[in-house]
Amino acid sequence: LKGNKEAVIEVVKQNGHALKYAFSTLQADKDVVMEAVKQNSASLQLASRDLRADKDVVIEAVKQDGAALHFACEKLRADKTAMLEVVKESGAALQWVSIKLQGDKDVVLEAVKQDGCALKYASEEVRADKNVVVEAVRQSGAALQHAGENVLADKEVVREAVQQYGVALQR
Repeated sequence: LKGNKEAVIEVVKQNGHALKYAFSTLQADKDVVMEAVKQNSASLQLASRDLRADKDVVIEAVKQDGAALHFACEKLRADKTAMLEVVKESGAALQWVSIKLQGDKDVVLEAVKQDGCALKYASEEVRADKNVVVEAVRQSGAALQHAGENVLADKEVVREAVQQYGVALQR
């Protein structure tokens, strides 16, 4: 059974972690891995190296849980185009993008539009950018706690945060 593609697909549809017991050839099969990550995003860690670098597979895993990005290859986590798609699905996945992209305003903006509190994973420089912080607090007033000190003195930012989250000033 471990080498039978159809049987393994049926099993991983029920329990994605069962990919662990499949032959390595099936851990490298995109169809099998896609079904596994749809059921359990953490099964991405059991996929072949090539599939952990496959944008489609990683995005499917991230749709289930942004933390799955942790299992993607470093090269993919540094690919701006791919990470823009990933953070649109899960802003919190910003935690696992490359450090360089955590400092990329475009990537961070997409992340905070999806999850304002993803601001906490942005570089210090980006957390000090008024436009980024405004987007973050519009999505979640609680994101104000992650803003750079310089932005906290801006009335527009604070107003947006309080409108979204009444206790935003309790930092």
